[in-house]
Amino acid sequence: MASTVITDKRPGYGQLLRTPGALSFLLPGFAARQPFAMLTIGIVLLVQHTTGSFGSAGAVAAVTGVSMALFAPQSGKLADRFGQRAVLIPGVLVHTAAVSLLVALALAGAPLWALFLAAVPAGASVPQVGPMVRARWAAKLDGTPLMPTAAAFESVTDEFTFVVGPVLATALCTGVHPAAGLIAEAALTLVGGLFFAAQRATQPAYGLTAAAGHHGAEPHRSALSVPGVRVLVVAFLGIGSVFGGMQVSLTAFTEEIGNPGANGLLYGIFAAGNMLAGIAMGAVAWKTGPRRRLILGYAGLTVAASLLWTTHSVLLLAALGLVVGLCIAPALITGYTIVETLIPASSRTEAFTWLTGAVALGQAAAVTVAGRLADAHGASTGFLVPMAGTALALATLLALRSRLKPREASRVAARGIGHRVPVTVD
Repeated sequence: MASTVITDKRPGYGQLLRTPGALSFLLPGFAARQPFAMLTIGIVLLVQHTTGSFGSAGAVAAVTGVSMALFAPQSGKLADRFGQRAVLIPGVLVHTAAVSLLVALALAGAPLWALFLAAVPAGASVPQVGPMVRARWAAKLDGTPLMPTAAAFESVTDEFTFVVGPVLATALCTGVHPAAGLIAEAALTLVGGLFFAAQRATQPAYGLTAAAGHHGAEPHRSALSVPGVRVLVVAFLGIGSVFGGMQVSLTAFTEEIGNPGANGLLYGIFAAGNMLAGIAMGAVAWKTGPRRRLILGYAGLTVAASLLWTTHSVLLLAALGLVVGLCIAPALITGYTIVETLIPASSRTEAFTWLTGAVALGQAAAVTVAGRLADAHGASTGFLVPMAGTALALATLLALRSRLKPREASRVAARGIGHRVPVTVD
């Protein structure tokens, strides 16, 4: 049975941004996360230009996504133990070099296997700035009513990058040079990542795992060992299938109709819907529990994604893409809110990177499958991928929703922090 205590006043974005030290990591964090939204589309556009195949382009982008998904949680685990700065600085240097190598190989007409080899370090070294920012928020706001607002704010920031990033990459690739999108991605990663790493004052405490082991506390377990985290990983895989399927299918669709410049606009509309929904999510005082919100939001996303393949008009595709975007933010924000209640503080960054990595893995798989479908059967068939991915994830959520129950310690903390906090058990 759901029980709810209502706040006197919903904490707003203004109050959140007045958190001491917040702007010192938000501004460089915003710059450092821009390249994340440029990488996949930049690879797709460059490799498709040099090979003439969406399937090959999608496969190279997929290798990058799989590599990121596999290595991102390890990066998060290392950041929890040794600090964000120690992980971030070498990461941005390796990423810049790997992307530069990938660009050089593609322009030189290197065989596909060589592009695959270069894509592995390019993906493995993607800076996990989004999870690191979320970990900084969690360290500052743990147990306060501002945490859901921070989760919504981060989703809005992420989605704003998915408005700006693909449009910028597409404009550079189509208007300047096919490699310009990836070159800009590498440059932004280097400058933004180093600037973010320099913000030491807001870096969360690290070494908690080693300290716990030294004092004989319960041994540290991977965040993935928590059943609820695994359920959320599946849900985020489905969300990744939407991002990947939309990127490739929209590119193929606009090429098919002879208007490639519309690609960035269509994807920007899709991402704008996500951003607008994220803003609304942070402004609403929810009376329903997070598990119920997640399932309802995911059901809406599945229905909207299932209609994409039926659309053959630019205007209708723009409208439906907006609806799909509006449905993604509730699932993303609620998922990040739930995972915060499932794991201890010593695993925060790792848990966030598992979810981010799941999005990347789902995106990678979707890019590959949608690219091959678009090559073989036309652009519209690529939109079947988001439908399948979200449907499978929704079925998993419904079957395993009981595993998303918060840790008892999280509920006790929420009740005892001295605020009238919304406490909803559902």
